Amino acid sequence: MSKTRYNILAFLSGAAIGAGIGLLYAPEKGEKTRKIISDEAEKTKDKVKTQWDKTSANLSESAKKTLSEMESKLDHTLSVASDRAEDLLTSLQKRLDELREQTKNMQDKSEAAISKAEDKVEETEKKAKKTAEKTKEKAEEKIDEAEEKVNSSKK
Repeated sequence: MSKTRYNILAFLSGAAIGAGIGLLYAPEKGEKTRKIISDEAEKTKDKVKTQWDKTSANLSESAKKTLSEMESKLDHTLSVASDRAEDLLTSLQKRLDELREQTKNMQDKSEAAISKAEDKVEETEKKAKKTAEKTKEKAEEKIDEAEEKVNSSKK
């Protein structure tokens, strides 16, 4: 049981017990006793209302304080979550930049390898043409030599 509830219960119990004892020992007549009881009941009602108002104000203040604490904790939680999200985004952006750099390096290497291969093909093509020309020249020389032998043997 909360402290406030306990205080109210104790107060009301004390008031009821006090009123009962007052009635038992009252030397007054019935009408006067009823007037005293009515007055005491009115006083007790006022005291209870005052205590109720104080308790309500305390509860209201406590609720406001709790709400304020919860808002503060929520703000803190949102701030931490925002910071973590920002850190995650920064990390992901950094990784994306690294991957872009790696891709660019690979592309540069691929382009260099293709260029080198094209140069080799061109070089090989030139060598093949030279070799073909030399072979053609030698073949023509051999044909000419053979024709000369044939022509000289006919004579």
